[in-house]
Amino acid sequence: MRSGFVTFVGRPNVGKSTLVNAIVGEKISIVSDKPQTTRHQIRGVLNRPDAQLVFVDTPGIHKPRTALGERLNVSASESIGGVDVVALVLDATAPLGPGDKFVAAKCPADAIVVVNKTDIAKPDEILAQLTKAGAFDFEAYFPVSAKTGEGLDALVDHLLARLPEGPQFYPDDMITDVPDAFWVAELVREQLLAVTRQELPHSITTRVTEWEWPRIRVEILVERESQKGMVIGKGGAILKQVGTEVRKQLKEGAFIELQVNVAKDWQRRPDELERLGFT
Repeated sequence: MRSGFVTFVGRPNVGKSTLVNAIVGEKISIVSDKPQTTRHQIRGVLNRPDAQLVFVDTPGIHKPRTALGERLNVSASESIGGVDVVALVLDATAPLGPGDKFVAAKCPADAIVVVNKTDIAKPDEILAQLTKAGAFDFEAYFPVSAKTGEGLDALVDHLLARLPEGPQFYPDDMITDVPDAFWVAELVREQLLAVTRQELPHSITTRVTEWEWPRIRVEILVERESQKGMVIGKGGAILKQVGTEVRKQLKEGAFIELQVNVAKDWQRRPDELERLGFT
């Protein structure tokens, strides 16, 4: 038996969560076009008859503006240590910038580079990105598309070959270590990310406060009183839409109750971050 851990690191919005979802074969991380969608380390498990690959999805490393941002960076940076393979994920459609180089400097010499979003990049953009990333002098380079699956087989084969002999960390039928309550709260936040604009997505966090199946109560927290109406919508339209979309992704019969409250400036307050589980 071969087994090990692979962590995906990179700037926000390079497609780390989409990559994990595509490789594992099921949605275990929420995705959106908003930066810092991923706020926790999330593990996805790929089982093969003689091997187990555990992928660690991480928050995007960025220049923090809040206490939350600082904690997300620490969480992502900590994921680099103690794993078998570190994969630096780059966006094929975006210039290789200081942020990418900053993350690359944190990676070990035997890291690999994954150039994602090849489905929407031009061939010369992909080649240019691979050429520039070659300056990092890492072990291997893989152009892939998490959306179409192109290149993922070669990536997974390489990762499997890098695994040491070891035990099976998770049962065969387990694809993630995410608790159900955490997952439902994330699904609510994903839907809110899809419908809210400007700075509001960063001001929202969610958590399950009651779980008595089939009834699930999810608290939606914003930073200011003026933001509550933006989340609720006219006549509660946004909350109704969010609840409907979340129920579609849960077992039949689920009843979602959404409650919007204010936790003033929670992103900037260490005490609130501790209370909300950002440790």
